[in-house]
Amino acid sequence: MGIQCRVRNQEELAVETRRLTAPEIFSAAVENAREELRRSARSLAFSGLAGGLAMGLTGLGVASVRAILGSGTWEELASFAVYPIGFIAVIIGRAQLFTENTLYPVVLVLDEHKCRRDNLVKTLRLWAVVFGANVTGAFLFALLAIKSGALSADIAAQLVTLGNLSSTGSGAHFFWSGVVGGWLIALVAWMVTASQWTIGQVVMIWLLAFVVGVGKFSHCIASSGEILAAVVSGSASLAGYFHWLLFATSGNVLGGVVIVSLLNYGQVRGN
Repeated sequence: MGIQCRVRNQEELAVETRRLTAPEIFSAAVENAREELRRSARSLAFSGLAGGLAMGLTGLGVASVRAILGSGTWEELASFAVYPIGFIAVIIGRAQLFTENTLYPVVLVLDEHKCRRDNLVKTLRLWAVVFGANVTGAFLFALLAIKSGALSADIAAQLVTLGNLSSTGSGAHFFWSGVVGGWLIALVAWMVTASQWTIGQVVMIWLLAFVVGVGKFSHCIASSGEILAAVVSGSASLAGYFHWLLFATSGNVLGGVVIVSLLNYGQVRGN
């Protein structure tokens, strides 16, 4: 009896630890999309608000480390080691993040031809609700960070500096930087779907989100917390934020939809 149990456990472990095939990952992403599109607008809004607030941890973590270590090449690199914490909190906690949704509902729209129009309408609804809630959450984070006095003066100053740096540049830079950022975070969603254990998911989120941070690629929600902190402090304009947001979001959507969703759809359904 004991031998049979050990054999059965070994067989179950082998199934759990094997690599999923691309079609299996795709199927899991499609099923996840179905669940998300069935959720009410109110549920999505609360989840998106929580996601926007939690994404403020990216800038807060970086600002805190820089306030302790000071400025310099190695200090800057060390600060980006904690940049992924917001992504980890949101994705593992299953809160809504707009850029994740450039993968899940999109693959469902591409895959189910008969229901494509209905799924597209539901996807646009999800995008609108989650994006608005994420940005609102980022704004609430900025108010909490700058106006409440919760942060020490040096950390708040570093957070504002990050926001000013993130919003400095041309529309073309914001857009193409957003393309890379959107590609990486949609890829995070694909890799998390492929990972069967939480520790593996955390590692993949950290690795790819670290590249987003250290590469200073635009992310419409993660960077919003930093830039809105600068707006709330009075060192950046609201018009400048919306200019950045337009180009960064457009790039994020293009990078996630085209580079990740369409290419993975092609490799699975291209035969």
